[in-house]
Amino acid sequence: MHIQWYPGHMHKANKEIKEVLPKIDLIIEVLDARIPFSSQNPLLSTLRGEKPCIRVLSKSDLADPDITLQWQAYLEQEQGVKTLAVTTQQPEKIKLITQLCQSMIPLKGSNDKIIKTMIMGIPNVGKSTIINILANRIIAKTGNEPAVTKRQQRIKLKDNIVLSDTPGVLWPNIENQNSGYRLAATGAIKDTAMVYNDVAFFTAEYLLKTYPEELKKRFQLESLPDNESDLIESIGKKRGCLRAGKQVDIEKASKIIIGELRSGAIGKITLETPEMIEKELIELNLKKEQKTAKKEARKQKWKAKK
Repeated sequence: MHIQWYPGHMHKANKEIKEVLPKIDLIIEVLDARIPFSSQNPLLSTLRGEKPCIRVLSKSDLADPDITLQWQAYLEQEQGVKTLAVTTQQPEKIKLITQLCQSMIPLKGSNDKIIKTMIMGIPNVGKSTIINILANRIIAKTGNEPAVTKRQQRIKLKDNIVLSDTPGVLWPNIENQNSGYRLAATGAIKDTAMVYNDVAFFTAEYLLKTYPEELKKRFQLESLPDNESDLIESIGKKRGCLRAGKQVDIEKASKIIIGELRSGAIGKITLETPEMIEKELIELNLKKEQKTAKKEARKQKWKAKK
């Protein structure tokens, strides 16, 4: 699925991040625990260099706890990276972020030496709530809609830590198509910028393979259909999403499955694993190589004709 949502303030925010990053001591990237890879900003991997990074897995109460542990182990293989899985109902755990900052920058944070940090994350990942907890006051506006924060601000925390907040940013080109679906399914993209049916069919296919018992229990299904289309039909019938002639309203049924995934009503669901992402990246790189080879072949053919 191609994402058609990249507001102007996101473009501006990405430019500002590039400008400010060289002055930053440590980066705090807030990820969605349900999609730790898909919610990472690829810009960061190219610009971070050797700067230490704390990857905060937010909304971990909605994610599969066993897979969250897998992701933490996987992410911490990268040099200079620490992880922390949190929920907005765990303010004391969120406050451990400042302790992590001090442990990762031991020569600062005392003797009036300020630790300059930057916090970033995709829209609707819970970044603003985390900032308010760290600051012990309401600073950042929160909401369930993506793209609430639209400008950078600097916030003084305790222990000589200064936090630079950035707007929630996506990126104009999401190379992995599956990541686009996952971002849409979890609410990082405004609903007006996605096709509900497409996202629901992608989600239903994954849940059938990975969380069948959760589906049966939530939607009170005695047995599961063989495919995602029939699953959405079954959910529509169960929930009364019917048009004239008892035809299932697929869009309404699609909104139900996406809404209940986002709220956690289906269960603790994670939409990607490290192993799955490794395979997808291999396939993506192979497609890139094939595309480059075809382009080069056409170029050589054109030269031969001249």
